[in-house]
Amino acid sequence: MCSLCGVLGGRGHWTDRASNPEAFRARAPSTVAAERQRRTRLVNRVLGHYGLSLADWPAGAFVLRSHTGKTELVDNLTELWDAAEILAGRACDPLDGDLLAALEEC
Repeated sequence: MCSLCGVLGGRGHWTDRASNPEAFRARAPSTVAAERQRRTRLVNRVLGHYGLSLADWPAGAFVLRSHTGKTELVDNLTELWDAAEILAGRACDPLDGDLLAALEEC
């Protein structure tokens, strides 16, 4: 997807409000940004196991990157997992024993 499609994409995915309803109910830009950054840090702990990283894109989407430089723009965290499997070239299993062991070490 090109950057323009990401800018024109939909806003307000239901998962944005599910984890922290108060942050998104207030609609304070700094609160929403802090929540997105918190989620991005958490997701990066999982994605690092697969050689991937996620960054918050200022237009309201996320940029997914592989260690080889491939990138994908995703609108929300739900779209992230399909794109992650494509960039990683394998399934991203959240119940993978090696992943869970690595997360416990953090």
